[in-house]
Parts: sequence; structure tokens; C-alpha cells
Amino acid sequence: MTTYPHLLAPLDLGFVTLPNRVLMGSMHTGLEETGDWGRVAAFYAARARGGVALIVTGGMAPNPEGGVFPGAAGLFSESDIANHRRVTDAVHGAGGRIAMQILHAGRYAYGKSCVSASAVKSPISPFVPQELDEAGIERQISDIVTAAVRAKQAGYDGVEVMGSEGYFLNQFLVRHVNHRRDRWGGEYENRMRLPVEVVRRVREAVGPDFILIYRISLIDLVPDGSTWDEVVLLAKTVEAAGATLLNTGIGWHEARVPTIATSVPRAAFAWLTARLRPEVSIPVITSNRINTPDVAEGILAGGQADMVSMARPFLADPEFVAKAASGRADQIAPCIACNQACLDHTFSGKLTSCLVNPRACAETELQYEPTSTPKKVAIVGAGAAGMMCAIVAAQRGHQVVLFEASHQVGGLLNLAKVVPGKEEFRGLVEWFGHMLQVAGVDLRLGRRAGVADLTRFDDVIVATGVQPRDPGIAGQDGANVLGYADVLRGAPVGRRVAVVGAGGIGFDVAEYLVHQGKSPTEDPALWRREWGVGDPADVPGGLAAHGPQPEAPAREVTLLQRKAEKLGRHLGKTTGWIHRAALQMKHVKMRGGVSYEAVVPEGLQISTADGPEMLAVDTVVMCAGQLPDRALADALDAAGIAHHVIGGADVAAELHALRRRCSRFRADTASAQIPALTAVSDWISGVTLSTETATRQSNSLFQKHLTTVSLFPRP
Repeated sequence: MTTYPHLLAPLDLGFVTLPNRVLMGSMHTGLEETGDWGRVAAFYAARARGGVALIVTGGMAPNPEGGVFPGAAGLFSESDIANHRRVTDAVHGAGGRIAMQILHAGRYAYGKSCVSASAVKSPISPFVPQELDEAGIERQISDIVTAAVRAKQAGYDGVEVMGSEGYFLNQFLVRHVNHRRDRWGGEYENRMRLPVEVVRRVREAVGPDFILIYRISLIDLVPDGSTWDEVVLLAKTVEAAGATLLNTGIGWHEARVPTIATSVPRAAFAWLTARLRPEVSIPVITSNRINTPDVAEGILAGGQADMVSMARPFLADPEFVAKAASGRADQIAPCIACNQACLDHTFSGKLTSCLVNPRACAETELQYEPTSTPKKVAIVGAGAAGMMCAIVAAQRGHQVVLFEASHQVGGLLNLAKVVPGKEEFRGLVEWFGHMLQVAGVDLRLGRRAGVADLTRFDDVIVATGVQPRDPGIAGQDGANVLGYADVLRGAPVGRRVAVVGAGGIGFDVAEYLVHQGKSPTEDPALWRREWGVGDPADVPGGLAAHGPQPEAPAREVTLLQRKAEKLGRHLGKTTGWIHRAALQMKHVKMRGGVSYEAVVPEGLQISTADGPEMLAVDTVVMCAGQLPDRALADALDAAGIAHHVIGGADVAAELHALRRRCSRFRADTASAQIPALTAVSDWISGVTLSTETATRQSNSLFQKHLTTVSLFPRP
């Protein structure tokens, strides 16, 4: 008997039966915009082979003004149909099914031609949308219907009409944007007219035996959003108009409540899907922060949904379903919901990848082929870089010995996992440890490898990570000074704290210091109170009337930086605001333009543009950055032992999905400069790369594991 009977149960849609209850949710990767449709096809085919019941593509624009940015992929022409046919053929050849998401961005479109219900500018776009007249609305409906017909011609098994997340159809639904007084505005029956008409006419155009998913917003999390009664009415009316499935969306992109970041509790919004499900007779899909088969099984077994949608987990591991079905759930590479290489890159116009899976969106470029020349390989350092390198090398057939000076694997990931909101890192460390065993890596813990230990190996990889940067502050050796590692390992910290350095490490240390007791990430009710998430049955949009009500801070924290700019300016594009808001709710003082003069028993002496100042604090925590730990590499150089340096030992950046810097290691061809992940040598990747390919890989992310394991995912 399977461990996941509900997850793996078939779902009968009448004209087609899905083999299980797992939907790969829509996520835009940027692959379509490369023009390399072979890469697009390979990406989706890999997920189809992994056993997912139904794939939904990234959003395809129905017309140029509806694209999320100028030149965004869509389905406008015969050539577009041919390109998309390559994708559907590949998915069907792999035994899967795929639906195309039709996404009209409305006022979220990043271009001057954007349109919406009313001329209300979005806070995330500089462009004021054009208010559509009657003819303009008709053209948008017609274009969406045409896109659905073309999707069927291109071989798709269905379409998903995007009516959530604050996009075009959602903009007509709510008074937040829709200020019209004609038949498309005013009372809710008028405001819902557009999405209902779209679904009705799409169904009429594509016929009965074609999957039609409507993505409905269950909770808008913006002022003047939909009430729960309106959500239910829309769901019932959309069902009557011809929808096959209801997929659920949570929040608008402009909402000031996090919805999918790692600090959001798992399945945080499934309670809303559970409430909607008995109101309709078609299957309802739940989404947001579902990243393990156990969580998905629990939702389905509890009757909260008919199907679960997971997007980013299929970046992390395309074989998610197959591994769950075959009793290998512990081998599923876990999505840590960091947003760094997926959403942050999407919203920055970069190609998507994944911090956990180097091959995500690089399926045609990075191949892990069995080696024909097995080597004896030593890897020093069991942080993320060293562990990933060891796993891949061993999987390819090399004999790998992994040395680690401490008594546990994980490196600085073990510090990250204690920060409230980063509990997902626990599972990542566990997964790495398990996969080292599965791959057959000879792991030697508590062993600080020196030159003498490495002389008998064919290849040596140095992954020794980073060391704290010395800020050079007078008095920094005082008893009231701690390093970030000391703090995160549990060293006693006073009531009043100054944190020196406001990069990713500083922000996360501050987060750690202001929390006490249970993390809100592990307590959904506490998390909802902290962020002011209410019930859409009580208040339109689901924002609690009383606003956010976080727990009192455990300490008084002042976060400092030398640069005279807004703190957190360089944090993640889609997550930086969350970290700033979280600390502000805890009354953390943020100060830039600071010079550090001296640490004294009374606190920290600083100077600003206003002159000298004494910060009266009990503890000063140093988060002043990191430097590569190259001691072993230097010793190997001196001894004349060839080696490769990866990860933080190479470049002490924060945990990064994108490595623009190529390694100096040359592969089989004298001209190729290979990114760190593949540079360990061709015995890792199994391919020889040209300079062109190497550059493309480097500029399209390739990869974290070999960038630093520095604490915390921040671009």
C-alpha cells in the first residue's frame, strides 16, 4: 500500500482521468523568451516524466498589451503555434498532460500600452493603465478566446484562465481598481461580468472535452478586495459557465502580506480552499507553500481540496511525484521557498533557476552522464557547495571522499536553519545528508584535511567556505562583542543589541534576536496575527481590521550600516520588503551612514553626519561580511598540488543563484572558461562546454551550490 493514497489517487474529470492529484502550478521561467523552444520542451518534459498529473505553463499573453512586459511570450501567430507544439509533443511523449495559462497582466503589465478596468496606477508599475471602453473590453475578451483556441491547436490539453493575483480579470472584480459606473462596474454582478464572460466564451470556443481551469482569488489581501460571499458567487457562476477545475490564488502582487516566501507557514491558506470546496461541484485545487508529499497528503486526506498545486517544488525536483510513489520521498530535493533564483529572477527579467537544483531550466545544457574514467576525488568542506559537488560526482561514478572539520554536515546552513522564518533549511540539510549516503560518498566528519591528506587523490576540490570579515573596530575584542556565528549557536545576548552590518546576515541575525518562543512560521494563527491576515467573510480582501499585531520583541535591536542608504536596499526583489517589514514590526531601529569608532563597556561609539554618539547597548554583534577561507587552497598551491576552488572559498558572496564570474579552470578545450559548478571538471558535468555555452550558463544562473553557503538567501 502506498504511503500517499490520496495524493496518488486518480481524478476523473469526466472526459479525461488524471493519474494523481498533483498539479504543477504555473510559474514563469523566462525560457520562452530565450527563443530556444527546445529548452522549453525539455524543461516541461522532465516534469512530465516525473509523474505530475497536469502541468500548467507560465503565463502566456493573449495580446501584446496584456504581456507582463514588452516582448513577453504569448500565442499570437502560426509560428507561435508551431513553437508551442514542440512543448506539447515533448510532454505527451513523456506521458504527461499540459495546460497553457492565459495571463493578461492588465495594469501589472510593465509597458505604456497597459490597460485595466480604470485608470488606477499599480504601485509596482510606473505606468498608468488606459481605462478600457466597451470596444476595448470586447477586444480583450476576443483575444483571450483566440489564445485558448490556438492553445488547443498547439496540442495543449487545456488552458488556465488567470483570474487571480491582481491581474487583469481580478482588477475588474474589486473596487480597489474597478471604479466604473457602466455595466462592467458598480455592483458585484457587473464587476464579475468580465471573468464569467471570458470563461463562457472560452468554453464555447474550445468545446466540451478540453480542460478549462479558472484561477480564482480566494483572498486578495488588498483594501476593498472581494468579500467571501463574492468569491463563492464567482466560483459558482464560473462553474456554470464551463470551468472544469477551480485553482486557487492567494493575494495580489502588490499586497503587503507575504504569501509564498519561506517565512509563510506550510499550507497557510488551505483553510480557505476547504471552505470553498463544498460550495461547488467541480474539483478545487489548493496552493501556496505546499512542498512535501506529506503536507499534500494531509490536505487531501482532510478533505480540504481535491488536488494540490505545487510550482517551485518542481523546480527543485522534477521527479517529485515519482519519488513519492516509489517510496523515495526522502530523496525529494526540497523547495526552501527562498524566491531567490525563481521569483526574484522572474521579476528582474532574468532566467529562472533554483538554489536546490542546478539543472532547473538548464536541462539541455547540464548533463550528469556516467563517467568513463572514474577518479578518486577529495572534497574538503561539507557545506552546500561541497555536498552538492560530492553528490553529483559520486552519482557519475567517481570515488568521493568528503572531509568536514566539524561533526555535522551543512556548514553555515546550520546557522540559517535556526533563524525564525528559515525553518525550511532544516529539511535541506537533512536532504543533503541523506543524499550523500544514497550516492555512496565516503563522509569523514570531524576531520580537518591538510595537504598530507590530499596527496593521493586524482582531483582535489576545496570547498572550505568563508570566514567573517574583520571590521577593524577598536575594542572589538571586548567581552560584550559577539560574532554572528556565536549568536546563532546560542551564545547569551543582552537585552539591548547593536548589529554591525545590514546585509543579509545582519537582517537575519536581527530577526533571530527579536523573536522568542515559537516561530510564527510554525504557528499559522500566530503568523496571521503578526501580518494582519483576517477572514474575507469579515472584511473585504481579508485584511484584519486591527492590522498586524506581532508579538512584542524579545530585545531592543539597532541595525547599522556604513552606507548612507536605505537598509535592505539590496535584499531580494520579492523578499526584501518582507524582511524590512518584519523588523519594523518588531521596532528594530535601522540606521545608515554610520562610522564605527569604538566598542566600549558602555556600548558602541559611532559617528554620523550629526556628530559623535554613544549607543548604550549590552551586546554588539558583528555581521560585517565574509571573506573566502583560502588557507587550504594556499597551502595546496605552495605544495604544488592541483586543485579546484568552489563556493565561498572562491567568492565570499551571500548564498547566490547567479554566478557571473567564471572559474579559471579550463576544461578539455583550451578556450572554455567554465562556471564554478561545471568547472570542477568535466567529470562532474560529463560535457565539454564551449565559451558561448559557458557564458550562457553563467549568465542564466547556474549556481548557488558553488557560490557561498553564506547564511542566507539574498541576491
